[in-house]
Amino acid sequence: MAGIYIHIPFCKQACHYCDFHFSTSLAYKDDLLLALHQEIGLQKNYLGSETIETIYFGGGTPSLLNSGEINAIIDTIARSHSISSTAEITLEANPDDLDKKKVEVIKGTAVNRFSIGIQSFFDEDLKWMNRAHQAGDADSSVKRAQDAGFENITIDLIYGYPLLTDGKWKTNIYNVFELDVPHVSAYSMTVEPRTALAAFIKKKIEPALNEEQSASQFLYLMDTMKQQGFEHYEISNFSKPGKYSRHNTNYWKGVKYLGIGPSAHSYNGDSRQWNISNNAKYIKSLLEAKIPAETEILTETNKLNEYIMTSLRTQWGLDLQKLNAISAGASTVVLKSANEFFEKQWICRENEIIYLTQIGKLYADHIASNLFF
Repeated sequence: MAGIYIHIPFCKQACHYCDFHFSTSLAYKDDLLLALHQEIGLQKNYLGSETIETIYFGGGTPSLLNSGEINAIIDTIARSHSISSTAEITLEANPDDLDKKKVEVIKGTAVNRFSIGIQSFFDEDLKWMNRAHQAGDADSSVKRAQDAGFENITIDLIYGYPLLTDGKWKTNIYNVFELDVPHVSAYSMTVEPRTALAAFIKKKIEPALNEEQSASQFLYLMDTMKQQGFEHYEISNFSKPGKYSRHNTNYWKGVKYLGIGPSAHSYNGDSRQWNISNNAKYIKSLLEAKIPAETEILTETNKLNEYIMTSLRTQWGLDLQKLNAISAGASTVVLKSANEFFEKQWICRENEIIYLTQIGKLYADHIASNLFF
């Protein structure tokens, strides 16, 4: 099995914290969509004969596409690959795009899962982030999707930023429970270089982010989601039992995937490749029937470190036997490096699996990097 990610690099406006590749101009939209179709054909052999189990329209803002454009991309994929009859097909959407007509239009496509970028249920927070939607759109967009028959919905939330008091964070979380969605992705606000937020903080227009606030709100999130019957199956992701994001779960489990579009990444087990992050250059290259990507052949060390990083983030943990399958004796090296984290009770071991503890999840990246080869 394998997955395909489609990057739609267009947004109505730039969120202050976002460093993903996108453009607020739709001038190249038609040309870029033609280039996407061209790349799908040129990349048809990247995944071998794997059946496509998941398709994910990300961005940017894929909900800017109309039904014809969505269907055409899926049809092009189907000409190069075998798509499972039970494939999970996700569309990222901004709440303000999901009016009644738009939801009905999407219902007429093969899309069967929405990822709705709510981020907050408070207007002042959304304005601070420079989001395009308002708080009222958040609640109504989810309900419209549910009324149209979409049951597989995930909501994005952000925590750890100056305006978010603990009281507001609690309200955001309980609003999700009231909406009865089966999946939540929650991310700590980070300051990425070359973003508006980074510039505001540097100029002291905005205060620096508070790590203690972020940690406290993350701990509250973990406790509350568990009380409501959600599984914390990956650092940033919570779901009702069996309602995981199949597409993203495959990333963490090392399943092959193909990324289509500018800045998209691909992985086939032996190599990684990533497309150029420039719309005009991406289009020009595809018009010349050239894939605008750089490729890295993965070494044994790359594969070990990749597995350590991704597996530790999940509820399934780091399997020492899988480490040894990549490189004989690797588990002995990892266990020696892990001693200090066992002593701090940041990680625990059950049989041949190493897991992060709840406190350990606050230090996931630090732990993984110290276990690297």
